[in-house]
Amino acid sequence: MEKHSHHEELIRGVAEQFSPILDKSKQAIYIYLDDIHKICNKKFASLLGYNSPKEWAHTKEDILETFVDKNSQKSLVTAYGNAMRNLIASNIEVVWKKRDGKKVKTNVTLVPILFRGHLFALHFIS
Repeated sequence: MEKHSHHEELIRGVAEQFSPILDKSKQAIYIYLDDIHKICNKKFASLLGYNSPKEWAHTKEDILETFVDKNSQKSLVTAYGNAMRNLIASNIEVVWKKRDGKKVKTNVTLVPILFRGHLFALHFIS
Protein backbone atom coordinates (compact mmCIF):
# COMPACT_ATOMS: atom_id res chain seq x y z
CA MET A 1 0.00 0.00 0.00
CA GLU A 2 1.29 3.43 -0.91
CA LYS A 3 2.41 5.47 2.13
CA HIS A 4 0.09 8.40 1.35
CA SER A 5 -3.06 6.28 1.05
CA HIS A 6 -2.04 4.28 4.12
CA HIS A 7 -1.71 7.51 6.12
CA GLU A 8 -5.11 8.68 4.84
CA GLU A 9 -6.60 5.42 6.11
CA LEU A 10 -4.86 5.85 9.48
CA ILE A 11 -6.06 9.43 10.00
CA ARG A 12 -9.65 8.43 9.11
CA GLY A 13 -9.46 5.57 11.59
CA VAL A 14 -8.04 7.65 14.43
CA ALA A 15 -10.66 10.34 13.73
CA GLU A 16 -13.41 7.76 14.03
CA GLN A 17 -12.01 6.20 17.20
CA PHE A 18 -11.42 9.53 18.94
CA SER A 19 -14.54 11.32 17.68
CA PRO A 20 -16.31 11.16 21.09
CA ILE A 21 -13.35 12.95 22.68
CA LEU A 22 -12.91 15.43 19.83
CA ASP A 23 -16.63 16.25 19.80
CA LYS A 24 -17.27 16.46 23.54
CA SER A 25 -14.10 17.82 25.10
CA LYS A 26 -14.22 21.33 26.49
CA GLN A 27 -10.60 21.75 25.34
CA ALA A 28 -9.18 22.40 21.91
CA ILE A 29 -7.62 19.19 20.55
CA TYR A 30 -5.61 18.07 17.57
CA ILE A 31 -4.09 14.74 16.64
CA TYR A 32 -0.97 14.77 14.49
CA LEU A 33 0.65 12.11 12.33
CA ASP A 34 2.43 14.52 9.97
CA ASP A 35 1.86 17.96 8.41
CA ILE A 36 -0.57 16.51 5.86
CA HIS A 37 -2.30 13.94 8.10
CA LYS A 38 -3.82 15.67 11.10
CA ILE A 39 -7.25 16.25 12.61
CA CYS A 40 -8.70 18.64 15.15
CA ASN A 41 -11.91 19.54 16.87
CA LYS A 42 -14.03 22.64 16.29
CA LYS A 43 -12.49 24.39 19.31
CA PHE A 44 -8.96 24.11 17.91
CA ALA A 45 -10.03 25.16 14.41
CA SER A 46 -11.79 28.21 15.90
CA LEU A 47 -8.78 29.02 18.10
CA LEU A 48 -6.69 29.43 14.96
CA GLY A 49 -9.40 31.26 13.00
CA TYR A 50 -10.64 28.43 10.77
CA ASN A 51 -14.32 27.83 10.06
CA SER A 52 -14.18 24.07 10.56
CA PRO A 53 -11.89 21.23 11.59
CA LYS A 54 -11.92 20.01 8.00
CA GLU A 55 -10.69 23.37 6.70
CA TRP A 56 -7.74 23.35 9.15
CA ALA A 57 -6.95 19.67 8.49
CA HIS A 58 -6.68 20.35 4.77
CA THR A 59 -3.91 22.92 5.20
CA LYS A 60 -0.71 21.60 3.68
CA GLU A 61 1.83 24.07 5.07
CA ASP A 62 4.50 23.24 7.62
CA ILE A 63 2.65 23.19 10.95
CA LEU A 64 5.50 24.82 12.89
CA GLU A 65 6.11 27.67 10.46
CA THR A 66 2.43 28.33 9.81
CA PHE A 67 0.81 27.92 13.23
CA VAL A 68 3.48 28.14 15.95
CA ASP A 69 5.23 31.32 17.07
CA LYS A 70 8.99 31.16 16.50
CA ASN A 71 9.68 31.34 20.27
CA SER A 72 7.50 28.25 20.91
CA GLN A 73 8.78 26.05 18.10
CA LYS A 74 11.72 24.50 19.96
CA SER A 75 9.65 23.46 22.99
CA LEU A 76 6.96 21.92 20.77
CA VAL A 77 9.55 20.02 18.71
CA THR A 78 11.23 18.76 21.90
CA ALA A 79 7.91 17.65 23.40
CA TYR A 80 6.98 15.90 20.15
CA GLY A 81 10.36 14.17 20.00
CA ASN A 82 10.02 12.98 23.60
CA ALA A 83 6.55 11.63 22.85
CA MET A 84 7.65 9.77 19.72
CA ARG A 85 11.03 8.46 20.90
CA ASN A 86 10.52 7.99 24.63
CA LEU A 87 6.70 7.75 24.95
CA ILE A 88 6.75 10.69 27.37
CA ALA A 89 3.89 13.15 27.84
CA SER A 90 4.69 16.87 28.20
CA ASN A 91 3.01 20.04 29.42
CA ILE A 92 4.35 23.12 27.66
CA GLU A 93 3.39 26.70 26.86
CA VAL A 94 2.82 27.35 23.17
CA VAL A 95 2.03 30.61 21.43
CA TRP A 96 -0.02 29.92 18.29
CA LYS A 97 -0.23 32.13 15.20
CA LYS A 98 -3.84 32.61 14.19
CA ARG A 99 -4.97 32.84 10.61
CA ASP A 100 -5.40 36.63 10.94
CA GLY A 101 -1.84 37.04 12.22
CA LYS A 102 -2.76 37.52 15.87
CA LYS A 103 -1.17 35.33 18.51
CA VAL A 104 -2.69 33.33 21.35
CA LYS A 105 -0.81 31.92 24.34
CA THR A 106 -1.86 28.44 25.49
CA ASN A 107 -0.87 25.48 27.60
CA VAL A 108 -0.46 22.24 25.66
CA THR A 109 -0.51 18.71 27.00
CA LEU A 110 1.08 16.49 24.37
CA VAL A 111 0.80 12.73 24.74
CA PRO A 112 1.77 9.84 22.49
CA ILE A 113 -1.03 7.53 21.36
CA LEU A 114 -0.84 4.29 19.42
CA PHE A 115 -3.31 3.46 16.68
CA ARG A 116 -2.90 0.39 14.47
CA GLY A 117 0.78 0.21 15.34
CA HIS A 118 1.50 3.87 14.48
CA LEU A 119 2.39 6.63 16.92
CA PHE A 120 0.40 9.86 16.82
CA ALA A 121 0.75 12.97 18.97
CA LEU A 122 -2.45 13.94 20.79
CA HIS A 123 -2.53 17.60 21.88
CA PHE A 124 -4.94 19.05 24.44
CA ILE A 125 -4.84 22.87 24.40
CA SER A 126 -6.09 25.22 27.10
